[in-house]
Amino acid sequence: MKQKQDQLFREVLDAHGPMLGRIAASYEHDPDLRNDLLQEMAFALWRGLPKFEERSSLKTFVARIAHYRGASHVAKEVRQPGTDVLDSEEAENMPAPDIEVSNKIDRDKLMVAVRKLPLKLSQVATLALEGFEAREVAEALGISANNAAVRLNRAKDLLRKELRHG
Repeated sequence: MKQKQDQLFREVLDAHGPMLGRIAASYEHDPDLRNDLLQEMAFALWRGLPKFEERSSLKTFVARIAHYRGASHVAKEVRQPGTDVLDSEEAENMPAPDIEVSNKIDRDKLMVAVRKLPLKLSQVATLALEGFEAREVAEALGISANNAAVRLNRAKDLLRKELRHG
């Protein structure tokens, strides 16, 4: 039984590990804390897999667990001061601009903007960036599809404003 669970866990991580990494990045900028969060997500997933009842897709189930862990992480980290600013040394050491670097900078700006959103909007934005439809977002977050669509529209508006002015 345990061997079967371990095998399923490895398969789920192989299939959805990159998504977990991106969800973790949407909650945490610091690489060390992000790795800690990713481990917490993986552990929660390992513990939760036996309870998966296929009422939703496995991808939705994985995303839901990841977002619950991320929300818990944010609640814990809010009590500690932190920064989300590119320091001058980091900025000076950036390579010369080209298309690849430009794309990475755009993705980084987007992740910073997503992290600035209120948690409820950040969650829907992250899932939408993962390709989830409103119905899947709703399932992952335990909200109605209408609520998910409204939150997603609000998140998009705020992200557009942030990226335009940021």
